[in-house]
Amino acid sequence: MAQIMTRRLTTADVTQLQQISIETFKDTFGAQNTAENMAAYLQDAYNVPKLAAELAESESQFYFVERAGELLGYLKLNTGQAQSEAMGPDALEVERIYIRQAFQHQGLGNRLMARAIQLAQTAHKQKIWLGVWEHNEPAKTFYAKWGFEQFGAHDFVMGDDRQTDLLMIKSLTNS
Repeated sequence: MAQIMTRRLTTADVTQLQQISIETFKDTFGAQNTAENMAAYLQDAYNVPKLAAELAESESQFYFVERAGELLGYLKLNTGQAQSEAMGPDALEVERIYIRQAFQHQGLGNRLMARAIQLAQTAHKQKIWLGVWEHNEPAKTFYAKWGFEQFGAHDFVMGDDRQTDLLMIKSLTNS
C-alpha cells in the first residue's frame, strides 16, 4: 500500500483546496442545513480569492494528507492574529480538520491532530484550541479523546442561521 504523506500547501494549491473544502464541508454539514444556507456559506467561505488570501497569510498553515497522489483530507492551523478568537501568542488554533468521507475512520484525523500538536510544541505554544459545532457528536468525541475540554462557545453563521460552536482547549505544558 502506498505511503500516506502530509505536505504543506502553497498558493498554487488553491483550486484543490477549494474542491476538498466544499466537498468535505457539504458531506459533514449538508444534511443538517438548508440548501440555501449551505450554498451561501460555501460561496462566501470557499471562494478562490478568499482561500488564496488564507493561503498567503503568514500566520496560517494548511496541510494536505495524501496517498499515491490522491487527496484524502486537510488541516488548517492559525497562530497570532490569524486565530478566529483572540487567544494570545501562546496558542495555536486548529481551524479545520476535514477528511473526505471515503477515507474516514482510517486514522487520518489522528495523524493530522498529532501533526497539529507537534507543530504547536515546536513553535513553543502553551495551548492548542478549536471550535466544533455543538451538534457534531463524532468530532466532539474525537477531540475529547485527544484531551480537549470545552471552555466557551461562539456564534457560527451559516447563511441566515446563527449556530453555536463549542470552543475546546488542550494545554500543551504537560504533554
